[in-house]
Amino acid sequence: MKIALFGTSADPPTIAHQKIISWLGLKFDLVAVWAANNPFKVHGADLEQRSQMLELLIEEIDPKISQHTQVYRSLSSQRTIETLATATTIWGDSEFTLTVGADLITQLPQWYQASKLLSQVELLIVPRIGNQIESIDLQRLVDMGAKITIAPLSTPQISSTVIRNSHSIQGLTPKVATYIQQFNLYSITDDSRDRSKLKQTDPC
Repeated sequence: MKIALFGTSADPPTIAHQKIISWLGLKFDLVAVWAANNPFKVHGADLEQRSQMLELLIEEIDPKISQHTQVYRSLSSQRTIETLATATTIWGDSEFTLTVGADLITQLPQWYQASKLLSQVELLIVPRIGNQIESIDLQRLVDMGAKITIAPLSTPQISSTVIRNSHSIQGLTPKVATYIQQFNLYSITDDSRDRSKLKQTDPC
């Protein structure tokens, strides 16, 4: 079985995350998603809230892919090598592909037991606008044992950081925006002018 592993801070999850998850759902037998605490970041919502938002994000994907794309809380760890060990316990002798955004390419060599991790998974890199994929950075990963594929995917130009800093629901799905406002996260208020900017028919 071919399994895509996609961990993200999801702080909050955006329409860009949704497009990545939807695309993975078309390419893999199973997509395992989880919210993680990134040791390089300070988070605006707790881990359980971010997990719940990811579940809402997946629910809103049309056509439905939830039968083989789910949030697995047990995979959440600051150390991805531990996540992989958990995944191996659950799914045994499967082919695992670790999915990361292009913004993480330079961080990867600093991850705990990075060489061991990269020798055990395929690495799928999702391009991000504003994050240039440099050949020298890719070669460094290859030298550490990585087997790399660049996803032929273009994601919306939105990020969790922009949403947190702008305090706007633009770039969120309706259910995620409602959840954020319900729990007063990120100082985002219910602005009806922003409602028209929510994702409605963005193809995934």
